[in-house]
Amino acid sequence: MLVGNKSDLEEQRAVSTEDAKEFAEKENLFFLETSALQATNVESAFQTVLTEIFKIHSKKNMVSEPKSNGAAPAMPGTKVLVPGPAQEIPKSKCCSSM
Repeated sequence: MLVGNKSDLEEQRAVSTEDAKEFAEKENLFFLETSALQATNVESAFQTVLTEIFKIHSKKNMVSEPKSNGAAPAMPGTKVLVPGPAQEIPKSKCCSSM
């Protein structure tokens, strides 16, 4: 995604909108011009990024081979336990005195 920021500062523009659009098209990128000052297209830029990430993630899950029991494969990664009022992390007994 190519985002041109500060679109409200038209008189200080270094790259024309047309040049940016052509570059984005050539590189197969989405293109948006934003202005944080005027709140123009800022939310749209984030929404576009999230939508594309979701599409890519969904395609990867659909392409993954199902397990022999028909369930979708687990995503690789590390399980993180966050202790809270309903969860207590077991303490290791390897180094404690008995």
